[in-house]
Amino acid sequence: RSSVRVLCGSNWSLVLQGQWMLEFYAPWCPACQQMEATWESFAQESERLGITVGKVDVTQEPGLSGRFFVTTLPTIYHANDGVFRRYRGSRTLEDLQGYILERKWEAVEPVAGWKSPSSIVMHGMAGLFHFSGWIR
Repeated sequence: RSSVRVLCGSNWSLVLQGQWMLEFYAPWCPACQQMEATWESFAQESERLGITVGKVDVTQEPGLSGRFFVTTLPTIYHANDGVFRRYRGSRTLEDLQGYILERKWEAVEPVAGWKSPSSIVMHGMAGLFHFSGWIR
């Protein structure tokens, strides 16, 4: 059984409380497929690290990928009580763990308020992505 929490449009607001690492991926993406085992191992350490590890399938959740303005895959975000930071580090298990254990996220500039996934602007962006997916 996977330790990774699957997030969707109806439960994404869980990331507004506590500390999370969240991966946006697509099943067809080679880089995402390469990272799958590492992400699973990272999630198995989540209790020890004091975080929740989640993932969002952008092919199933276009609204969420819009809300987070995901334009490349995989995209990883750190969230701490509703403050979001884009993770741009190495995708090794050691570096992901170090990002949390050494609190490296504190040195990363948070996503600007208007671009925050919980803002009204990004709520509109989510609707736009969802609508464009519906049209397709």
